[in-house]
Amino acid sequence: MQAVLALEDGRLFRGKAHGSFCERVGEVVFNTSMTGYQEIFTDPSYSGQIVVLTAPHVGNYGTSPSDAESVRPYIEGLVVREFSLVSSNWRATEVADEYLERNGVPVISEIDTRAVVRHLREKGCLRGVISTAVEDADALVAKARAHKKMEGTDLASVVTTAKPYVWDQSEPKNETGDKLLPEADEEAGLKAVLHVVAYDFGIKQNILRMLARENCRVTVVPATTGARDVMAMAPDGVFFSNGPGDPEPLQYAVQNVRELKGKVPMFGICLGHQVFGIALGGKTYKLKFGHHGGNHPIKNLETGKVEITAQNHNFNVDPESLPADVVQTHINLNDNTLAGLRHKTDPMFSVQYHPEASPGPHDSHYLFRDFRKMMEQWKK
Repeated sequence: MQAVLALEDGRLFRGKAHGSFCERVGEVVFNTSMTGYQEIFTDPSYSGQIVVLTAPHVGNYGTSPSDAESVRPYIEGLVVREFSLVSSNWRATEVADEYLERNGVPVISEIDTRAVVRHLREKGCLRGVISTAVEDADALVAKARAHKKMEGTDLASVVTTAKPYVWDQSEPKNETGDKLLPEADEEAGLKAVLHVVAYDFGIKQNILRMLARENCRVTVVPATTGARDVMAMAPDGVFFSNGPGDPEPLQYAVQNVRELKGKVPMFGICLGHQVFGIALGGKTYKLKFGHHGGNHPIKNLETGKVEITAQNHNFNVDPESLPADVVQTHINLNDNTLAGLRHKTDPMFSVQYHPEASPGPHDSHYLFRDFRKMMEQWKK
């Protein structure tokens, strides 16, 4: 079966169809990670986006439930150079092709992904369509142009949980019964249990695992939950998660940050970081082609150390727009964009990357420990 990737500017890429034979529309972005494709498939932050993977060979180690960041894939479609129809890994429970077909995700392969990436780097993020209806290319381009732009789109309220739930603190185990996170802090279990309320804007499961490893009982709540309802849960801290879309429309989340500010310790990641920036008086803007990959160097301005991080976002906080009572704590060494902030007096900080991911592999795990220390100090 043949397939086509049609971009809104008229550029076409023809290849082979895999996964689900269907038609999907979304913003086309590229990710430079060499491994971890299932985590990318299942990251809710990719909702509304077609993902181009720069790794030349994808699918070779299949899929496994323990590698998923959510209950299903959230990408709109997948673009790859070579797509393996078999898996060669003892952990695999399903080949990637069957996994994506079962979840309704189309795949196009056998195209020059280097050309796609160069085009996106030059033109910026473009809306696109993956389809097996290859004869009517003009109609596909028209569909891409008619698709709603990511700017101004609230996707967090779409992917969030429908109702609150308490995260199961048990850590995932592999087929031999060993924990998948063997480097966990053994002392964490000796610490007092702290209650964290986590806003779900598209939260990844490994974030919840990292909070649980700090001996936190985590209650996950929908994105639109009011600050008063959160405080009624008597939290020791509040977490604002990653998620898809533009942070500007999330005025409900911005208002919640402002109401909670100074009342409880807060930690934000990615979309949560952007919401913090707006709530503190700053502004956000859309990056040309975003930051998507597992090799982004981040400098901690307070320690001088460099962390290798995983990133997935298209929007960023403008550091020039932040007030004087906000400290810039991290920068992205690739383009000097803001990658972290904290308030000078109120207990709140955030980062524009994924510390729960492990490209470093443990470079950024300290942020969860810092959050716990902040909660402990606040309780005294």
